[in-house]
Amino acid sequence: MPDFDLSITICSWNTIDDLRLCLDSLTKVRDEANFEVIVVDNNSEDGSPFMVEQEFPWVRLVNMTQNLGFVGGQNYAMSNRKGHHALPLNSDTIVHPGAIKGLLDYLENNPDVGIVAPKLLNPDGSLQFSCRRFPNPVAALFRNTFIGRLFPNNRFTREYLMQDFEHNVPKEVDWVSGAAFLARGELLAEIGLFDSEFIMYCEDVDLCFQTWKVGKKVVYLPHLTITHAIGRSTDKAPNRMIGRFHKSMFRFYRKNMVPQMNPIARPFALLMAASALSARASIFILSNKVDILKRKLKS
Repeated sequence: MPDFDLSITICSWNTIDDLRLCLDSLTKVRDEANFEVIVVDNNSEDGSPFMVEQEFPWVRLVNMTQNLGFVGGQNYAMSNRKGHHALPLNSDTIVHPGAIKGLLDYLENNPDVGIVAPKLLNPDGSLQFSCRRFPNPVAALFRNTFIGRLFPNNRFTREYLMQDFEHNVPKEVDWVSGAAFLARGELLAEIGLFDSEFIMYCEDVDLCFQTWKVGKKVVYLPHLTITHAIGRSTDKAPNRMIGRFHKSMFRFYRKNMVPQMNPIARPFALLMAASALSARASIFILSNKVDILKRKLKS
């Protein structure tokens, strides 16, 4: 029998202030469920490991001597957990009372569900679109692009972000953000952990895709809330993260979408996807560099 009902796993890299707030929020809800917390520190240089040791001695700390990436760190934590279920959690989150217990109760009372997730809120309390439909090339063309700015209310972006959904009732969804969700232990034993080839980004989309593939549901519970700051680690290396994101999008498309196509169309589809994603990433990186240059000229 597992020692805990669930393991909350956190992968952290140079996010000492956010990590402190996250662990403090978990300390306040320790009586909600029988859980452990594992922090895998990816060789931070900001004193994060020392802070965890000194301020949160009840947390299990794994201090890496190299950066394993988000997926590597999470997979290490989940594969060494002592809990039945796994709740990967970003270090830039704050867990609100009731969320842990609510997620666990729902999962244990609904055996057809593989993954269950709370509503995510921005730090200002506004809604974060953390449950979405599976990505597609048309949505990518409009999402955060020049074309999307020309047509801000286009239906492709709205459908992808599920902006047509009020986010106020439980709902079965395609996928949920990896910032915070609870995954059934039996599901992970069947389909495995995050695909290590993603390194960072789209690992959550892929895990949800595999969940539906084996006949388990992914459910969004908006009455349970967690605040998520978004991108506190990735903001430290934006251009590199842009590249990784688009590589991960291509991997997801190649792994999960292309095999469903007519074999004759697959090579063309792969070529078009690679070209479009490369062009999209290049535009974003160039835009970032222009913004940096403008700021330098103003200073």
